[in-house]
Amino acid sequence: MSISADILRGHTDAIILAQLMERDSYGYEINKNVSQRTGGAYGFKEATLYTAFKRLEQNGFITSYWGEDGPGARRRYYAITEAGMRQLAADRQEWNETRAVLDALISFKEG
Repeated sequence: MSISADILRGHTDAIILAQLMERDSYGYEINKNVSQRTGGAYGFKEATLYTAFKRLEQNGFITSYWGEDGPGARRRYYAITEAGMRQLAADRQEWNETRAVLDALISFKEG
């Protein structure tokens, strides 16, 4: 299965916020989870992911901090804020409405 990036592009922020609802995380882990959940059909380009993190943080939807994971490079973790939770709820509502419109427009009745 292959998913067109164009279809999901407008939902990047919602996908990231949904991942952060589960737990604080860092870029590589979020991208790995997205890829696993879609059976490898979708993943973020690094530039897309980090541009989204910057935008989400500037909008107050996430915060970031440096984690101490032991030896090796430090990781920048991201956490969803209360405003981010409200935004995710709005994004989910918008997705449900969009899906209903698309279903009405591209579905057909047999017979």
